[in-house]
Amino acid sequence: MTERPHILPPPPGGGAIKRDGERGAAFFDLDRTLIAGSSSFQFGRAAYRAGMVTRRDIARDFYENVRFRLRGSTDAMTDAVRERVGTLLAGTHVRDLQRLSPAVLAGVLPRVYPRMLELAYEHQDAGRPVFICTAAAQEMAELMAIVLTFDGAVGSVAEVVDGVYTGRAGGPFNYREGKAQAIRELAAREGLDLQASYAYSDSESDLPMLRAVGHPVAVNPDKELARVARAEGWEIMRFERLGRKLRVAAAAALLGGGVAVGRAVR
Repeated sequence: MTERPHILPPPPGGGAIKRDGERGAAFFDLDRTLIAGSSSFQFGRAAYRAGMVTRRDIARDFYENVRFRLRGSTDAMTDAVRERVGTLLAGTHVRDLQRLSPAVLAGVLPRVYPRMLELAYEHQDAGRPVFICTAAAQEMAELMAIVLTFDGAVGSVAEVVDGVYTGRAGGPFNYREGKAQAIRELAAREGLDLQASYAYSDSESDLPMLRAVGHPVAVNPDKELARVARAEGWEIMRFERLGRKLRVAAAAALLGGGVAVGRAVR
């Protein structure tokens, strides 16, 4: 059976608190928005430990994770991840992917931005269901949503036959217009009003999602998204510090080199 994004049954403590007249929702991109860095890197580490990928694969993922944190995503990077994940999943049992979740969550949860989690819960308390929106597999995204007590997840839907991934897509890839399409389909199924909804993302690639809602917010935006957000008057939030730390380190190294040269001259 192929799962589609939907509102999950509420946890024991309850999810979004329904309020009269509130039909909006809040959609949170995952990487560099809800968490620092890339969740796909954490998935790659867990898959490597399970013998599903090679050491070369994990080294490449580490490099891509650092580049992603500094510059954001690119279409080429995302297409490469999509191809690798499709190849990896083909013939894999859904339960085997789900069994990676403890290791993946152990890497992802410490990287959740506390302010973004608080913001998600504020939306819930206002009566808006909150969703993780990611290119990761729908099953993995839902497990993360359950742990964070979100109301659901919008992930990439992969075709499943008899509990096994076929390697084929079961719906639009949750990227660019595909993510906006998935959100529109979810809104139609669940009776959500997108004009009353909020969306949070770091990437220019999520402009279709951001423009699909009435309240878009740029979080740790890449250069192009920051430009669009300023031009259109959107709220901008910043939490990512790796780039700043590396710039400070580079400046310190340059200064240290200058001091060493000065000493040599003297």
